[in-house]
Amino acid sequence: MATNKKKIFITESMSQPGRALLHARDDVELVEFPNMISQKDFEAKLKEHAPVHGVALGGTRFGEPELEASQDMLVVTRIGVGFDAVDVPALSRRKVPLMVAGTANSPSVAEHALFMMLTLAKRATEMHSLVRDDKWADRLGMLPYDLFGKTVLIIGFGRIGTRTAKRCLAMEMNVLVFDPYKPAADIKAAGCDPIADLNAALPRADFVSIHCPKNPETVGMFNADRLKRMKPSAYLINTARGGIVDEAALHAALVSGKLAGAGLDVFAQEPPPAGQALLALPNVIMAPHVAGVTVEAVDRMSEQTARNILSVLDGEPVRQNVINQDVLG
Repeated sequence: MATNKKKIFITESMSQPGRALLHARDDVELVEFPNMISQKDFEAKLKEHAPVHGVALGGTRFGEPELEASQDMLVVTRIGVGFDAVDVPALSRRKVPLMVAGTANSPSVAEHALFMMLTLAKRATEMHSLVRDDKWADRLGMLPYDLFGKTVLIIGFGRIGTRTAKRCLAMEMNVLVFDPYKPAADIKAAGCDPIADLNAALPRADFVSIHCPKNPETVGMFNADRLKRMKPSAYLINTARGGIVDEAALHAALVSGKLAGAGLDVFAQEPPPAGQALLALPNVIMAPHVAGVTVEAVDRMSEQTARNILSVLDGEPVRQNVINQDVLG
């Protein structure tokens, strides 16, 4: 029997608030798929259920083969804000909007960046081990540091970078911002100092926190040369995307004492291979790409993703969440 329902693929990681919004619609049929599905199986599932009209993606790649398999794709969404796994030009050629979750997870990532700064500066893992291992008397030999009065250089002043800056200002830090796409006046208005020359600013920073997208311009941005420009007492935080930091160069800087430590939520290969040299270093703290995946953020992102999908089906897309604005009339 013919149906006018729009078939929407949703990843299993979509939480209840988003599902509830979609379930409430009589014109929507949901099909769930595993978050870690192989591309081959994903394409086969799309073909099996075609025509498919919308998809809510976790980390699954999406491009020309998936568009072809879908047959009638109207909207592609990410339950998040990164979209380096999506072939945006392929979507644009077919006039399919790519939508992201807007500001839904930005507070969570900003908190995580600050958490990593504090964990490193306050030497949390060492302090814990001193108590646990009955080495209380050694505590004065590894004193922690304050964030107060320190200088942080924030790379990227978008949804997450701006929130990270607010949190650093609350810690009474000096905040420098490098973002060539943001007006200096906007950065100054936020209480921060705009930086035009990244290389010149790196020696001033006690912390560098990366919040820019991964693209051809930023891949390898923090290479051996840039890392050498940082203070030996400085810390590097990456909660953006793997590949922005050259991991081999970072390892060399950390083991040679050219850099004090690093906080990494993202890696070039995820999960990192068992032989990844950074895993063995005591001055590195790590997380499995979860900075923006708190309980609250998942709910906010899922709800916004559902609203994004429905906005397209209703002919009124949430314009500020569309990445490829060229598809909008």
